[in-house]
Amino acid sequence: MDKELIKGFIAACVAKELNDGDVVNLGIGLPTLVPSYLPEGVNVTLHSENGLIGVGVVNDETRDPLHVIDAGGKPSAPAPGACYIDSSASFALIRGGHVDATVLGGLEVDEEGSLANWLIPGKKMPGMGGAMDLLVGAKNVIVAMEHTAKGNPKILKKCRLPYTAVKCINKIITEMGVMEVTDKGLVLTEYNPEFTVEEIQAATEAELIISPELKKMV
Repeated sequence: MDKELIKGFIAACVAKELNDGDVVNLGIGLPTLVPSYLPEGVNVTLHSENGLIGVGVVNDETRDPLHVIDAGGKPSAPAPGACYIDSSASFALIRGGHVDATVLGGLEVDEEGSLANWLIPGKKMPGMGGAMDLLVGAKNVIVAMEHTAKGNPKILKKCRLPYTAVKCINKIITEMGVMEVTDKGLVLTEYNPEFTVEEIQAATEAELIISPELKKMV
């Protein structure tokens, strides 16, 4: 698959998983592309854990004179009807189960639905932020990431990097497929027709269970 198309393709597939009216928290990087691909008629309220409910589009007209930033430290802007709350109230929303879905990137995931996405030992990283709370507090946890890194699998039998949280993921979406986390393992429910099922398994360390209702990613 063309490298330049991968992130947009993944974001479009993630957008299909969100429902009209959902309160959604997006991680930094690839997940921030998701709103651009929401289907017609699906409107979500974007939550930033540093205290903004109703994140809008940033441009010269909407750029906030108070220099508002999102949880990743990038310029942000309020959407019409947005509100500002303090960090403690924001995390109370997360921990109280009021966030319908969170979409996070991943360095590694494993067949138990655990995620490592905040630290590579010896390398400077931005920190965990609200990821730990989101993974255990959001109703639906989706990891959106590329399937491999430099040709090496990122979907493992067991994460090798420090965990962000364990047994927390509901769904993994990559450019190769959509995998649901179940108590029996990872179930491949959708696949990118540019790859065979055999190629997807070869790029995945964890053993995949092939759904009898396997369908093509759209």
